[in-house]
Formats: sequence, C-alpha cells, structure tokens
Amino acid sequence: MLGLLLGLAAVAGHAGVLRYCDALPDLDAAQRDTLLRVAAVVRQELQRSDTRVALVSRSGLDLSRLGVRYSHAGIGLADSPAVPWSVRQLYFDCDEGRARLFDQGLAGFVLGQHDARLGFVSLVLLPGRAAESLAQAALDERQALALLGPRYSANAYARSTRYQNCNQWVAELMATAWGGWSPQAPLQGGSEGAPSHDTPRVRAQHWLREAGYQPSRLTLPSSAALLAAPFVPWVHLDDHPEALLQQRVMEVSMPEALEAFIRAREPEARRIEVCYSARRIVLRRGWAPLSSTCEAEVGDESTDLD
Repeated sequence: MLGLLLGLAAVAGHAGVLRYCDALPDLDAAQRDTLLRVAAVVRQELQRSDTRVALVSRSGLDLSRLGVRYSHAGIGLADSPAVPWSVRQLYFDCDEGRARLFDQGLAGFVLGQHDARLGFVSLVLLPGRAAESLAQAALDERQALALLGPRYSANAYARSTRYQNCNQWVAELMATAWGGWSPQAPLQGGSEGAPSHDTPRVRAQHWLREAGYQPSRLTLPSSAALLAAPFVPWVHLDDHPEALLQQRVMEVSMPEALEAFIRAREPEARRIEVCYSARRIVLRRGWAPLSSTCEAEVGDESTDLD
C-alpha cells in the first residue's frame, strides 16, 4: 500500500481525486536527487543506531486536510533478506487487485512519496526485547503471511478482520511479536470479550484491544467521501460501525497510531523525523513533530540543497 486513500475527503466534492492507484508523479533530476539524499540520511541514521528494527513511515499521499501527516508504514529490518534495512510492508497490487507483502529498499520506499516538493519520513527505533521479538516475527515469512488478510481496504476499520490495510498488518504483527504467542498457537481464553472465532488476525486484534491500542480517529470534512466510496474497489464501508459513519468518523490504523502505541508501551523507544523541501533537508530527534513547512528550529539538523 502506498497510503490510505481517504484524501478523497479533502476534495471539495469530486470523487475524481481517488488516486490511490495512479502512477507516481514523474521526477526531474533535482527532485530525484533530493529524495535519494533523504534516503541516504535515513539509511545513515539507521545504520548508526543501536537497534536492528525500526518502524518506518512516509507521508505518501497528502492527507493533511484530515490532520494526518503519515499514510504508510512498514518494518525496517537491518537483517532483511533483501538488502540491509529494507522495509517489509503490505502493499496493494493495483494490477492484480490484492494485497502482498514486499521488501523494499530505503531508496524505493522514500521515492514512493506522492509529493516531490515536500515530504516526511519518520523512524521509531525499537529497544531491546521489543526489537528482537518484532524482528523475529517480521522475518518469519510463515508468521508474517499468516497475518495477511485476503481482502484489502485502504480505510479498513481497525477493529475488524473483514478487511486490512498496510498499517493494520503492522499493528497485528506487533501483537503477534509482543503477545507471546505464534499464529499457530491456541488462543488462551478466559478474559472478558475473548474472541469466539480463532484466527491469527482475531487473536492479534484481541491482544491489541487488551493492550490499549487506539487506532487513528479520522473525521471526514464532508459526506462526499462516503458517497463516492462504493464506486472505488479499494475502499469499503461495510466494516465500519454505522454509528461512526453517521458522524463521518472512521477508526483506521495509521502510522501515528502505531507510533503512539510504541511510545506508550516502550518508553525507551526513540524517534527521528526527516523532512525535505525544495530548499533543505531537516532532521529532528525526539517526539515533537517537525513544522508542516519543513522549517528548521533550534536543535534541528538542517542541510541546504544546492
């Protein structure tokens, strides 16, 4: 998945902006060079970190009118079978109309931005045991594939297994890694609200609820998106509670929710954010977000682009 396509809610009434499966914009030489330099900065930070696993997110589609900066996340793995620090992720194959798991190098991941003029990349560096168990789960192909849902929806309701988006797969992988069980292990019931239908994804979502995971709550500015959704094959509404839809609200797993969950669960986790514009690349260490215009502030590291 290249991102959640609910940017359609920002459209001022025309459904023609449902562009999830559109080709990425053509880049000129300067724009391509900028994105490759961003990827080099990200790679350097990962290589010199003391972790082998990171949550890696990119801004992807412009969802700023929904108050969302990041649309797509995956697991960065130093020991990836592809190349070091490749990002293991779920993406929607538009040609085949189904989701797949994909290992992508950092350059390709960063080049997946839909805006070559302004964009953001976020790294959350996992500590100790959390990193070890997540790496083990992500690198176990049988385990990772056991959590791959058969039906994709860019706006999948985060508390249902009917559909799945890229970030929900990451959330469920975290649950498998940190819940102390494998997709093949029997579910230990007994707690209130335990699922009756035992599947790896049901188990993962049950654990996420028990662990206090809160998906992103997206409020659509108008009903246009809801009216357009039935005509788009990768958007669905039938998994969302009617009461939320009447409020134009969708609860969806987004990178910000994954980051917040990690931060609450692993206080030693560290965050690095990188942004780029036509004039500069800015890097910030810490959980405070960079400015929406990629302006450097005190304490940030800034590199001017020639």
